[in-house]
Amino acid sequence: MTPGAYKIVKLANGVHSVHSLAHRETFHPVIGPVAEAEALYVKQLRLADRIREQAAEFVIWDVGLGAAANTLTVLRATRGSPCPIRMLSFDQTIEPLEFALGHIETLGYFGGYESPVRTLLQNHRAHFRDGQHDVEWELHLGDFPGLLAGSVACLPTRSLPAPQAILFDAFSPATNPAMWTLPLFSHLFSLLDPQRPCALPTYSRSTMLRVTLLLAGFYVGAGRATGEKEETTIAANTLNLLDEPLDHAWLERARRSTSAEPLHGPVYRQARLSSGTWESLRSHPQFK
Repeated sequence: MTPGAYKIVKLANGVHSVHSLAHRETFHPVIGPVAEAEALYVKQLRLADRIREQAAEFVIWDVGLGAAANTLTVLRATRGSPCPIRMLSFDQTIEPLEFALGHIETLGYFGGYESPVRTLLQNHRAHFRDGQHDVEWELHLGDFPGLLAGSVACLPTRSLPAPQAILFDAFSPATNPAMWTLPLFSHLFSLLDPQRPCALPTYSRSTMLRVTLLLAGFYVGAGRATGEKEETTIAANTLNLLDEPLDHAWLERARRSTSAEPLHGPVYRQARLSSGTWESLRSHPQFK
């Protein structure tokens, strides 16, 4: 592990989290790892109920494994269901998770999962019994945009199982623009199964992100608050999974925004909607 790449920080509410010195960003910086994961993913996606109602395997994509707080919070919250879970975690590095394992007591969310996490780091796969269900946990290490592009190219073979929930937690567009482009979300949407409802929440509420998700094919709505954030974003391949879909009033605000045009490549910038993007946006089924 790169020496001094991460450090433990204490948040305003007393909870501890991991800080990346290279990206100058703190993981779950507002209310802490567990509280944010519960609000943004567990409760908003109604995961406990959805998994409990399903007999077959439930597939979750964990985009941005980081220090594994999202994954472990989801597993802990759903362990009362007999439905098996297949968790696919994606990241470019395992360094933050390795660092977090050295601070288990301080971080406080690893309890009972230390062994599966170590197995995952060693083998990139861990199979274990968790409460009432079996968990198959896979680690896909490398360039996520490239992985998606390759998966789209070989879509008939479906090398990755279509998800029913996506925990999207990449670093911000300003520091990691490659993870927030229109091509990435378009590829992601094309890998979903139209017959398998899937929702993707994320911490950002930016107009640029919401426009990007809409143009990629998703329906998009306002997401639940997380601590100091009054609103987040949730996208889905079916309108039924959204409690508050974006409406025409939002569409007009997007038209006036100075930062709404999607990123078409891995370079961060802010721009107004182009005329072509505006026409595509207002013809989206969500606004008809």
